[in-house]
Amino acid sequence: MRVEHVAFMVDDPNAVSEWYCANLGMKQVRQGPGPNFMTFLADDGGNVMFEIYANPDVPTPDYASQDPLILHLAFYSENVDRDRARLMEAGATPVGDVWHREDGDVLAMLRDPWGLAVQVLSRKAPML
Repeated sequence: MRVEHVAFMVDDPNAVSEWYCANLGMKQVRQGPGPNFMTFLADDGGNVMFEIYANPDVPTPDYASQDPLILHLAFYSENVDRDRARLMEAGATPVGDVWHREDGDVLAMLRDPWGLAVQVLSRKAPML
């Protein structure tokens, strides 16, 4: 078996999809009708997919109040400093500074415009 997608609820799937496609290299591969707008976003390698959707009957989690270590989406970057700055210009909020680890990995944590934690990273030795 393999993971097909990971789903999380948002208030405005259309806006989130637009931002993730414009700024994180995601591609919208399917979207259902409202009010849920079940939207599937695939990464640029076609290996990972997120489902984002609205559910008017259930409160959307307050991602901004959660520690980013509880839940974050991690995106591989060739240049963490450059991508961090670019995402901040697009409306992301930094969470701390860029971390250059002793093992050679570089990590930066941000929050997307809706508060969900997004990590930008590069690895000295890729894991996938």
